[in-house]
Amino acid sequence: MFHRPHGASRLPRLLAAALLSALGALTLGTAPVLAPAPASAPAPASAPAPASAPAADNGTWAVFPTPAAGGNAGTPDRQYFYLEAAPGAVVNDTVSVVNLSGRPINFRLYGADAYNTPRDGGFALRAADQPQTGVGAWVHLKADRLTVPPHTRVDIPFTVDIPAGAEPGDHPGAVVALDTTTEATSAAGKVAVGIQRAVGARLYLRVSGVAVPDVSVDNVQVDRHAPLVPGIGGSIATIHYTLVNHGNVTVHPRLSIKGSGWIGGTVLAVPARDLGIDLLPGQQVQLSAAWPHAPQFDRVSLKLSVSGTDVSASGSSSFLAVPWFLVGVLLLLVSAALLLLWARAKRRRAHRGHWAWNRRGRTRVEAAA
Repeated sequence: MFHRPHGASRLPRLLAAALLSALGALTLGTAPVLAPAPASAPAPASAPAPASAPAADNGTWAVFPTPAAGGNAGTPDRQYFYLEAAPGAVVNDTVSVVNLSGRPINFRLYGADAYNTPRDGGFALRAADQPQTGVGAWVHLKADRLTVPPHTRVDIPFTVDIPAGAEPGDHPGAVVALDTTTEATSAAGKVAVGIQRAVGARLYLRVSGVAVPDVSVDNVQVDRHAPLVPGIGGSIATIHYTLVNHGNVTVHPRLSIKGSGWIGGTVLAVPARDLGIDLLPGQQVQLSAAWPHAPQFDRVSLKLSVSGTDVSASGSSSFLAVPWFLVGVLLLLVSAALLLLWARAKRRRAHRGHWAWNRRGRTRVEAAA
């Protein structure tokens, strides 16, 4: 009968148990609650603007909807323009430009289309020299250039001529006052760049028709940063995702996140929070959320849920959190131990020989060297 070296069968089991024990002892994490950083956002179109809403200004001049007759000139009664009309209609309104400085300012006035900045979803406007294809092209001001004396307010009537074939839904933009004076230059390589400042009063136009709210949560990904050896530092992850507005109305999204692990149960629970952005029709934005104390050893499934007025959507992703450096070291140790046992057993068989049976009975046969 073949005799194995003493302890050879126990050592692999002990090493495997040590591996499982080390991995199981890693911090799995609880269910932290992430609070996305609040960001300023315009009031929803369905909510009335406060009576004391501040004008859009940069400290030198301000642009806002002209207050109603008899109103306080220093307190706009509307923060933004909220207009609604049918295709082919003409809407009339008035914008006010106030010079808060002690010098005259020459302005260029124009209508601008709005869009979301791709990285953070901010409300941005097309520049004066860029093509305007939406409400920016439909705005016609009575004067597009004017000089405003110091500490003076000028009211400029304008119309919004909605094309007969305009698509129903929201068409966001602004009425912009651009200072035509180049304030300074900054060197960008070998090219001098002139700097001009502009302030715009937002204009939210809704063209009558069927409203189609529709968003999606795409490209959910997780970037993890964990210590090589668990226990010598914390881990953090960043959840990246893309919100896409496929509909024709502006969405004010609220986001909730849930993470479930095979070992740790619920490892992440983020209640629905306002993202602080207006997701405009046809726009998409790439956002992220920090996840402190992310699991270091688990199989995690994430679900991101977005909700808004008459709209909801979700996106998902999964990832394997494993301290690969530690696992690699343990596997090398196990492999080295098994190789050592195999070599030791081979040497013992070579020098010990084995028992065999022949016709004369049981004899000892020496193995060849």
